[in-house]
Order: sequence, then structure tokens, then C-alpha cells
Amino acid sequence: MTDISAAQPIDAAKAPTSGQPVRRSTQVYIYVSLILVAAIVIVPLVSTALGGFKTLGDLRANPFGLPVEWQWSNYTDIIFSKRYWLQMTNSLIIALLTVFLTIWFGAMAAFCFAHIRFFGSSYLLNYFLIGLMFPAATAILPLYIRIRDLGLIDTYWGVVLPQVAFGMGMSIMLFRNYFRNLPSELFDAAFVDGCGYLRFFWHVTLPLSRPIIATVGIISFVSSWNNYIVPLIMLNSESRYPWPLGIMIYRGEFSTEWQLVLAFITLTILPTIIAFFLAQKHIIAGLTAGAVKS
Repeated sequence: MTDISAAQPIDAAKAPTSGQPVRRSTQVYIYVSLILVAAIVIVPLVSTALGGFKTLGDLRANPFGLPVEWQWSNYTDIIFSKRYWLQMTNSLIIALLTVFLTIWFGAMAAFCFAHIRFFGSSYLLNYFLIGLMFPAATAILPLYIRIRDLGLIDTYWGVVLPQVAFGMGMSIMLFRNYFRNLPSELFDAAFVDGCGYLRFFWHVTLPLSRPIIATVGIISFVSSWNNYIVPLIMLNSESRYPWPLGIMIYRGEFSTEWQLVLAFITLTILPTIIAFFLAQKHIIAGLTAGAVKS
């Protein structure tokens, strides 16, 4: 008896040490994987920013290295040009309108699908979700004809409304999953107190939905900010061009000033990067909230 009891502490002490090499190898694998993924994301961004400081010849000879001679004028000329700020303003107006309408209509529709039972709700929900399978480019011709018939060609609304329409599927899916994951006790208590659906939506659901609102807002903002095909088809006046169309001014008949293109891209993607970092916690919480039904 004494021999067995004395051996037990020795075995228990050896158990954690046997798992340490496995844990260390797992940690090394995780860190190496994260470094590789980070490099895949960061290297193009850094090379783009550095390319904006080079001359065209230096960019062609050394696309990934440091500039031989730093050309700060590539950035300053863009920053102090009126055309750049006009295009940024146009992009911001279009993106904010798209975000507001996508959140507004997506949240209301998702609330109905999540908490109100009516005939054909599943079929109608699937109809919205089918839109996730088709990009805007597949329907650009009938879309152009419809916008033309509405008299919205060469206007902000001619770009905003298609972007909202194609963003409804994703927003409804995210909002619905989040709303269904909210505690059911809130609904019971609110309905006992005489709270209707509309009042419950405004005063209970939306205040508790800041993470998913931030998630849908950032996705809609980035999608609208980087959209190229819809503004290209719907806008004719340079005074209404967003920044993706502004790149065309650096493309000549026989050559393209790639160093200015890279500097322009670096300056225009900064708002989306800043917005993502500011809302990063809310985005992660919003994406993971509806993953598991409690």
C-alpha cells in the first residue's frame, strides 16, 4: 500500500511534463502560421505605400525595396489637390448613405424574420439570401436600364440604391442571426409590460445590437468605398466621381504614372483601415454572436 501511494505523486508530476513538448510545438505552429498570414496581408500594403515614394524608373527596377530617392512630392501633390478631396467627399457621401440605408432596412427586415411568424416568411428570406450568390456585375445591364428609367443616372442615388440592394442579403443574414441569439426573457418581459413589436425593436433590440450594427456598417462602408463597376456605369460627370474612378486621371494614352497611382491608393485606403481598427472589437463580437444559439 505504501509503495502504490508513493508512486501516485510521481506519476502525477510526470503527466504535465509529457504534454509540454506537444504544447510548445502547437504554439510554434500557431505563431508561424500567424506570421505568414500577417506577412501576406502587410507586405502588399507596405510595398504599395513605399511605391508611392519612388520615381517610375525606380519602381520598375526595384518594386519591393526601399526608394533610392524619396519622392515626397508624390503624396503632397495629391493631398493638396482639389480633385483628390472632391473624390474623397463623393466617396464619403455615397458610402455613408449606403451604410445608413443598409442598416436601416436590413435591421427592420431581419427583426421581422427573426421574431414574427407569417405565411411565406422562409421563402421570402431565401429570396433575399439568394442575392448573396450574384455580384452586381451580373445584373449591370438591367440595373442600368432601371436606374435610367428612374432618372437617377449621374446622381449619387444611382450608385447608392444598387449598393443597398446588393448589400441587403448579407445585412439581413447577420442581423437575423444576432437578433435570434438575444435572450428570450427580454421578449417575454417586454410583451407582459404591453410593449409592441415596433417599440421593442427601437428601445430594446437596437440598443443591444451595437456590435452587429458596427459589423454591418463596416462591411457596407468598405464595400461601397471600394466599389468600381457601379459608379463607372452610373456616373458621367467627373465632379461626382468617387476615388476608384479617380485613378483613371493618372492613366495616359501611352503610359501610366504608377508611382502616383500607388500614392493615391495608399491615401484613399487609410479611412477604411482606420474605421476597421476603431470598430474591431464590435466587428468580432457581432460576427461571433450568432454563431452558436444559446
